[in-house]
Amino acid sequence: MRDLFEQAKKAAPCIIFIDELDALGRSRVPNAFSGHDEKEQTLNQLLAELDGFDPRAGVILLAATNRPEILDPALLRAGRFDRQVLVDRPDKSGRQAILEVHIKKIKADDDADLDKIASLTPGFTGADIANLINEATIVATRRNADHVTFNDFTAALERIVAGIEKKSRTLSQEERRRTAYHEMGHALVAASLPGVDPVQKVSIIPRGVGALGYTMQRPTQDRFLLTVSELRNRIAVLMGGRASERLIFDGDVSTGAADDLQRATEIAIEMVTKYGMDAKVGQRTYAPRPQTFIPAIQDAVVSATEETGREIDLAVRQLIEAGASCAREILERRRAELEAGVQLLLKQETLTAEQFAPLRPLVANNEAQAAA
Repeated sequence: MRDLFEQAKKAAPCIIFIDELDALGRSRVPNAFSGHDEKEQTLNQLLAELDGFDPRAGVILLAATNRPEILDPALLRAGRFDRQVLVDRPDKSGRQAILEVHIKKIKADDDADLDKIASLTPGFTGADIANLINEATIVATRRNADHVTFNDFTAALERIVAGIEKKSRTLSQEERRRTAYHEMGHALVAASLPGVDPVQKVSIIPRGVGALGYTMQRPTQDRFLLTVSELRNRIAVLMGGRASERLIFDGDVSTGAADDLQRATEIAIEMVTKYGMDAKVGQRTYAPRPQTFIPAIQDAVVSATEETGREIDLAVRQLIEAGASCAREILERRRAELEAGVQLLLKQETLTAEQFAPLRPLVANNEAQAAA
């Protein structure tokens, strides 16, 4: 560390850039042997160099980390790394600008609308977008195409989000039928509820490690806030697959809803313990802080009494059961569309909202009927 700063002073004006600062500047844990740890000695030397840092010497010090919450407080005090710049995931306009940079490296077709592609990739980082371009190019190359089309980007997005198609995995007719009802249950519930990401595609082609089918929903815009009703609707969509199986197979459900149940439970727990969205449990948080892996803060985590813990469990269960009931009511009401969608899905294996009108958002369907 001393040698680094000596070389920087000799090479001034220059920039010192420390990547992954958390590997060097992790918060120090007080114990009997802490002073003998080589990482702490390196951190102490860095702090000493920062104390004697002269900004007029022509040396600029920058550092980057993905885990600022575990940095030692001494590093962040005034006069050291006191100015923090957040480099967050890009919004739609940012994603479009990144796409414009990367798409110059490939031959893209005229129908590859960057605005549409940017709309389909919320939450993607710059590296994710670069990977999307690469995957789309591979898809186009495999079909011996001269240009990369919008459909290639859609196929690449499916590969990234849902996993690789497992064409070698053969399902029995009964498994295909059950999977079709499961996925169509998700899709119809999603198309029936407001504030839910629209369904882009439904498939019963196995993908990834254990998925026998999938329902792809992609948001049309970046979202930063979610309401109680929207979170409840998300739980209902997740429970749509199990509700469809329970409705069609007289309660004889399968193990296919394991991941759905896990995600629905996570949403319900956060609603109750993190966002204070249950009237009985109350508007206070019982969730641990994000920095609970720092020993100094672990003791500050708020705990609940045994009675409150039971109320939390009941509230979570009620949210999930309410979502399941909502999904079942929708599917009972749209039973004919469910049956028609399943028959078409068994025939084609993959359906889009353009190919099967009931998959389009119900509000849009109502507006179309009113216009007609």
